[in-house]
Amino acid sequence: MRWVKPWFEILWAPWRMKYIASTVKSGSVECIFCEAPKLGSDEEALILYRSSKNYVILNKYPYNTGHTMVTTFRHIASIEDLGDDELLEASKLVKAVVRALRRLYNPHGFNVGINIGSAAGAGIAGHFHIHIVPRWSGDANFMLTTGGTKVLPETLDITYRRLKPVLEEEARREGV
Repeated sequence: MRWVKPWFEILWAPWRMKYIASTVKSGSVECIFCEAPKLGSDEEALILYRSSKNYVILNKYPYNTGHTMVTTFRHIASIEDLGDDELLEASKLVKAVVRALRRLYNPHGFNVGINIGSAAGAGIAGHFHIHIVPRWSGDANFMLTTGGTKVLPETLDITYRRLKPVLEEEARREGV
């Protein structure tokens, strides 16, 4: 007998289908990090800041409010493929993002991470990116632990409008 989860244990997220469908075109998978800068509207693409070699983008499916990523414009898969100038600029952008998130949201900590390859958990394994996730004591509340559902207190468009000017200021401070 095949075990099937009861309906109350399944979380439906139909809005993810738009994302899944947008990454598949004529049987091939497009890179969202290569496509986002070409959309024409940084707000639509959720791009918070552009520097010469990297840019900062909000995660469309955030772990927490303010979950951002720093990624290269160049399509490269791993940290060893970065030039020194790309790595230095990416590091300065991570620093600027942490400062901006600290100013806006006062998190208790951060997860800053790089997943290289799908075996390491990279959702977009072909394009190097760094995650910056603000964390608060107790942010894995009862909804996540008992209901398996994450509750975010702010929509992406509000996060974008609040974070963009603060990040721009912090990035200028870092010289990127």
